[in-house]
Amino acid sequence: MNEQTDIRSLFEPRGVAVIGASSNPAKIGYKIVENMIASGYQGEIYPINPKGGEILGRPVLKSVVDAAGPVDMAVITIPAQFVYGAAEECAQAGVKNLVVITSGFSEVGDAEEEKRLVEFSRQHGMRVLGPNIFGIYSAAAAMDATFGPGGILPGHVAIVTQSGALGIAMIGKTAAESLGLSALVSIGNKSDLDEADVLGYLAEDDATKVILLYIEGVKNGDRLAAMLKQITKRKHVVVIKSGRSKRGAMAAASHTGSLAGADDIFDSVMRQCGVLRATSVQEAFNWARFLADAPLPPGPNAVIITNGGGIGVLATDACELYNVNLYDDQPKLRETFKGVMPDFGSSKNPVDLTEQAAVDDYAQALDAVRTSPEMHACLALYCETALFDTEQFASLLRRQYARFRGKKPIVFSLFGGEKIEATTQTLRKEGIPVFADVYEAVSSLGALYQSWRNLGREEDVLDEPTFDVEAIRAVLQSARADGRSFLLADEASNVAELLGISMPRSTVARNLEEAVSAAEDIGYPVVMKVVSKDIIHKSDAGGVALDLENREEVIDAFQAIMRSCRAYKADAAIEGVEVAEMVKAGVETILGARQDASFGPTVMFGLGGIYVEVMKDVAFRAAPVSNKEALNMISEIRSYPLLLGVRGEKRKDIESVVQVATTLGHLVNVCREISDIEVNPLVVYDHGNGAKALDVRILLGEDKGVNPS
Repeated sequence: MNEQTDIRSLFEPRGVAVIGASSNPAKIGYKIVENMIASGYQGEIYPINPKGGEILGRPVLKSVVDAAGPVDMAVITIPAQFVYGAAEECAQAGVKNLVVITSGFSEVGDAEEEKRLVEFSRQHGMRVLGPNIFGIYSAAAAMDATFGPGGILPGHVAIVTQSGALGIAMIGKTAAESLGLSALVSIGNKSDLDEADVLGYLAEDDATKVILLYIEGVKNGDRLAAMLKQITKRKHVVVIKSGRSKRGAMAAASHTGSLAGADDIFDSVMRQCGVLRATSVQEAFNWARFLADAPLPPGPNAVIITNGGGIGVLATDACELYNVNLYDDQPKLRETFKGVMPDFGSSKNPVDLTEQAAVDDYAQALDAVRTSPEMHACLALYCETALFDTEQFASLLRRQYARFRGKKPIVFSLFGGEKIEATTQTLRKEGIPVFADVYEAVSSLGALYQSWRNLGREEDVLDEPTFDVEAIRAVLQSARADGRSFLLADEASNVAELLGISMPRSTVARNLEEAVSAAEDIGYPVVMKVVSKDIIHKSDAGGVALDLENREEVIDAFQAIMRSCRAYKADAAIEGVEVAEMVKAGVETILGARQDASFGPTVMFGLGGIYVEVMKDVAFRAAPVSNKEALNMISEIRSYPLLLGVRGEKRKDIESVVQVATTLGHLVNVCREISDIEVNPLVVYDHGNGAKALDVRILLGEDKGVNPS
């Protein structure tokens, strides 16, 4: 049901039927016909209602099968209980796309009827958009098939929204902001077509320069991520997602699961895909509007021009926050701007023209930035002064914006009284990027620079997995046959060996005598850990003993582990105790991979050991990951400097960590029945000395077999 198909006919239909069209202006079926006509749609519009009659000068057909020409899209506005019957008529009429405005399906608990509708539609060659949506707008067809307020301006921003109410409000917002759209798509319940399907069309649409996504929940996230990775190499993509504070479902037996808040993973995957995540609707609109019109910068260096020191400092702080690089060649700055500032001005960037600056001074300074090969973007700031005529300044901004346009990005921020605020609003309606708040101005330029970096990034190259998948699956199937949803210590060690992950020498002792014999064979010091299918968190149960130096300590530890584990869970089935070599100290890290409910296979890295859930110093990626992406993930955590070497220590073997991360990512991608695999701690040694996994935990979920991709 998720294969990629051509849905061009949804955006460029030859004919549109409105099923449930009404002559009552208060009804959705009337508003959609009205918007279709008002938007200038040139195809055939077929209002459908069994009562017949006429709506807005258009004859009403009693059934879609009565349409004289092809109907590529049917907009369905009738009550939920009649939608399936309408779909049957649409199939008979050869309709390609059903745009189901109607609510009353899975969003209110009736998932079965929704599933029945989609299955029937797909069997008859139809795609379903919705249900529970407000419609679709496409500039390519001059088609407003929504029940929004109308008056959508054509342009270069495409909006894809899961929220109907917010989407309708966005229509009004685009008009207020003079933001032109190439498309506006409501996806609602995503019963069939979802974000990835819509993105497939928008990726090829020449009119679309920026895609703005509003997402509440993600289905088929691995497919969405793959699509976004491709699109962000060519176009700007901005996302707003609600639910930052919500936690995803937690896997009680896995640190990786409990640490993987849904928003943490979403945020990391969007960054991995090159998507810009906005924190608010206003910020998203600011970015989309600016990105749609701004040229890509020819280089990384931005220059601030201001007549106020204070606002210049604020802009400098904002540049650091939004990762905008300020040009810092002091001799060049002095030489460039010496003619436009008094002796007490500053050319250090921010270039402070001082409050004495006149219109001509600003014009000369901005021209200098525009023509300088070393300066690639400009932030022009203005604080209202008695020496400056506001009308003159508005004219200056218009001229300068026209000169910069298509060559270098420029943003303006004006601060002052009523006249300045009125000027700001007037210029914004003209499409000039003027902001009252300097942080909003810098945020927009920062978004452009981040997208510029994404657009220029190198292709990710994935190495092929080298481990024996079938041998690993045999171990998993053995655990399944034993009625377990996780592997015992020796089984996990076997999988680690098959993956090429280095672990300490170990053996499972069934009794005290075997424990002593194993310890003496391995060599002191040793570690002991309980082996039980009923005890997963061994430390919590007192099932771990470290740094055992001799026979007597092994005997004491074995007995203590048994006592503690019996007290922790009296009915626990204890297979024995794993005896392993005590490895030397290093930097303790954690690596995990799991099947995320939204994005499928994901991988996690962080500071390891017993403090991982306290520190929560972790990073995530959608799996599989390349060596480069794994390194990016590793370098994101706050404690990354520990791996680079601190206080005279040597750099650690980061390459070994990268290898384990990519291996785990490949494993959960090709073997989807593994719900979680966790290496904690992975002790990392000095560069060249590798890393060693002290504990490997593997949990099993639903058996989905091997991923063919």
